[in-house]
Amino acid sequence: MEKKGQYFIGDMSCICNISKKALRYYDEINLIPSQRDNCNNYRFYTDDSLLAVPVIKYYKQMGFTLEKIKDFIDGDSPNVFKSMQVSFQEKLNELEIEQEDIRRKHVSVKDWYELIFEAETVIENDIHEVSIKFVEPTCVLFQDQNYSTHLKSAIINLQFTKHVEDLNCEITGPVIINYSSYEDRIDDHEQNIKLLQKTIMPCPEGHQYQFGGHMMVTCYHIGAHDNINETYKRMEAWARSNGYTLEDESFERYVTDYWTTSNTTKFVTEILIKASRPRKR
Repeated sequence: MEKKGQYFIGDMSCICNISKKALRYYDEINLIPSQRDNCNNYRFYTDDSLLAVPVIKYYKQMGFTLEKIKDFIDGDSPNVFKSMQVSFQEKLNELEIEQEDIRRKHVSVKDWYELIFEAETVIENDIHEVSIKFVEPTCVLFQDQNYSTHLKSAIINLQFTKHVEDLNCEITGPVIINYSSYEDRIDDHEQNIKLLQKTIMPCPEGHQYQFGGHMMVTCYHIGAHDNINETYKRMEAWARSNGYTLEDESFERYVTDYWTTSNTTKFVTEILIKASRPRKR
């Protein structure tokens, strides 16, 4: 500092914690114009220049462009406050859209993380016992299809992807396939299926399916799907020995699959079949 109230660009940069490059650009667009010393033509800044920096930083924190910030500071609009209200309302609308976009991404990432954690837990603890549980009802998107025994293309399903896009939906969580006959699934026969998956926004009217809401026999199948029929047969045997009657259809909930990894040893599939017991008289 050579004179009181006059600051060279290096002083300005140090005091205000702002780069010289930014200061030169602000000078160029006349946002923080510099002065020139009459003796040596050196660039210098004033006390008002210093005080402009925190204001600019605050507006930048809110996400306003430098052009818009300059309009605010200059205040040349005939109705400056009305003009600022319009700009702030536009920014609020923009931020609400961004906030919703982040919320949807957060849901997707969280759901995917939980599936990976579930798969890791199942594999590390070798969880493959048959049991029965109440499955909470969940409203999911569905599409009727025909299963042609090519499981990879059923899970990474181009037809279902187009269906989701046509409905302007976003999906999250595991793919679930509802097989109309678990016996045909054991024998790997073609059959009618429903593709099910949770949506981030509420399901469109007419495309909703309620998954769960009742007791289901369940078992994790670990690894490739080539021998998944063996897991089904263990579930059948467990149901018989415990007095349960299995319904015809089954659900396969793909915790980790071709969406996650090409290493089939890391596949985890939860099989669920609705079950009931005869009422005691």
